[in-house]
Amino acid sequence: MKFVLATRNSHKAIELKRILEELELDCELLTVSDFPGAPEVEETEDTFEGNALLKARALANFTGLAAIADDSGICVDALDGNPGVLSARWSGATENIDRANLELVLEQIKGVPPEHRGAKFVCAAVAVFPQGKELVAVGEMFGNLLDAPTGENGFGYDPIFVPTGFTKTTAEMSASEKDSISHRGLALKDLALKIKG
Repeated sequence: MKFVLATRNSHKAIELKRILEELELDCELLTVSDFPGAPEVEETEDTFEGNALLKARALANFTGLAAIADDSGICVDALDGNPGVLSARWSGATENIDRANLELVLEQIKGVPPEHRGAKFVCAAVAVFPQGKELVAVGEMFGNLLDAPTGENGFGYDPIFVPTGFTKTTAEMSASEKDSISHRGLALKDLALKIKG
């Protein structure tokens, strides 16, 4: 079976491939870059699940193959659950986007005491098949935010996020360590089980 991953984010594509390969799904994984002319899908839904389904449906329709997509983000308690589905576009920046988003969140929680810096990463992972079948899985990782970035691994908000029960950020963890606890790892593990049926 062939699946196409509905993402143009190279960091995310690497992570999705790595996690799915470890789950031993018996399939070939392709990416959007294998399909020139694939549609750019605007994330217009107000839920992670809704945006993931938009992307997967469009790609399944375009390629005729089963598509796997995810939408994920960080929900910060002190920001009333924001940036949420706007995590990748929070700052409105067009260059150095990850850094600009992270710096804006740090600025917005400046002065918030450590005990009120709770946050969670959420991921909705979906598989959409050409014949119309759709599978949805959701993963969450809870933790707290630091007041300055630490660590070189990961991407996005990883350098300021310390998962509950840990003393280092997800940007300080190895890929396998992060995958075993991350929102994306949990969602994809559940999705893989549903695909295997």
